[in-house]
Amino acid sequence: MKTIKEEIEELTSNVSRLGGVAEQLLADALSAVVRRDTILAQQVIARDVVADQAEREIERAALRLIALRQPVAVDLRQAVAAMRIAGELERIGDLAKSIAKRTLAINLSDPVPVNRGVESMGRVVATLLHQVLDAYTAQDVPNALVVWRQDEDVDVHYESLFRELLTYMMEDPRKITPSAHLLFVAKNIERIGDHCTNIAEMVHFLVTGEEIAAERPRGSDTRELD
Repeated sequence: MKTIKEEIEELTSNVSRLGGVAEQLLADALSAVVRRDTILAQQVIARDVVADQAEREIERAALRLIALRQPVAVDLRQAVAAMRIAGELERIGDLAKSIAKRTLAINLSDPVPVNRGVESMGRVVATLLHQVLDAYTAQDVPNALVVWRQDEDVDVHYESLFRELLTYMMEDPRKITPSAHLLFVAKNIERIGDHCTNIAEMVHFLVTGEEIAAERPRGSDTRELD
């Protein structure tokens, strides 16, 4: 029979593996939209089910551990954090799938020349996801806080893309449809950044037992742009 420490280690390992799946889905979705790669977009859509299944298995394992082991203190926080972070990663997978679906629609129209901006924003968010997963694995609060503080950078990228796409739509009605789809792509990338911030907050709670006291740093309120 496994010890509670072994069960928690296995739970943490499974979350890290799900993190790898989410990272790959995001990387491929971003590559598909930038390269207008329909086949890769279709592959992302098909592979999202892997993240969904992994999240459900982690949730069941965490709930079973809590019910049967009745962990306290850091052990309880480990189980709760694994379950909640798995949920954040599953939603990142869903957003990558949404980006891929938008790519299929975008590819039916002529290109809109903003791929460099999408690529730049995507690169920032992909880096944040990798950093926060490393922070979770190492239980590294300082690096988790680095990710948490960079949420503002993602908002700035989103605002810039929003205004650029709006300009294209006003200048040429033929670009309204692909630009609108790219706006949703940009919003999905921005939301992935929010999920990275959520994971950073969970890492802080996991290690310290406390929530981050300060308010999240933000750029312009992106809700006004939506």
